[in-house]
Amino acid sequence: MILGVTGNIASGKSSVCRELARRGAPVVDADQLAREVVAPDSPVLEQLVAAFGEKILKADGSLDREYLGALVFSDPSARERLNAIIHPAIAALSVQRLQQLRDTAPLVIYEAPLLYEVGAETRVDKVLLVTIDPAVQLARLMERDGLDEQSARQRIAAQMPQDQKIARADYLVDNSASRAETIAQIEELWPLLMGELLNS
Repeated sequence: MILGVTGNIASGKSSVCRELARRGAPVVDADQLAREVVAPDSPVLEQLVAAFGEKILKADGSLDREYLGALVFSDPSARERLNAIIHPAIAALSVQRLQQLRDTAPLVIYEAPLLYEVGAETRVDKVLLVTIDPAVQLARLMERDGLDEQSARQRIAAQMPQDQKIARADYLVDNSASRAETIAQIEELWPLLMGELLNS
């Protein structure tokens, strides 16, 4: 079974995925795949340069993710151009990696921040959504990324609202409180996931 794990920015997806990995489930990370597809001299990076110009490159020829991120977060049409280039490449690579792992592991985790936004839920069997209280999310994002409030709110607004994702998810883990409380929810969820494996 492939379990998609998603959630909005600063919700704590990665910490939830680490807990699932600790219980034996291999994780495919869409953000890591995104870094791989834009490696120097890759076709995807060449397409990005054609779309956004040489200024998105660092001196060593690698992608300046911070610069490109700032560029697209404030410009919806630029974000659409970026997504149209990068997401098909991530999709192809994710299908390949997930299939390889599916052949060897009963439960595979696909950690994908934009699972719903890019239609990637078709690549998974079930979806676990990591939810977070909006005020906690804002504070964590500002602290984690060193952003001012306006920049943090822009990044949050760039994603699908959490309520819409809740309506579509199979499982929820609320990561608004302590790590111990989040782990307790994962411990409750784990037997349900194992039950799904027996029924699939």
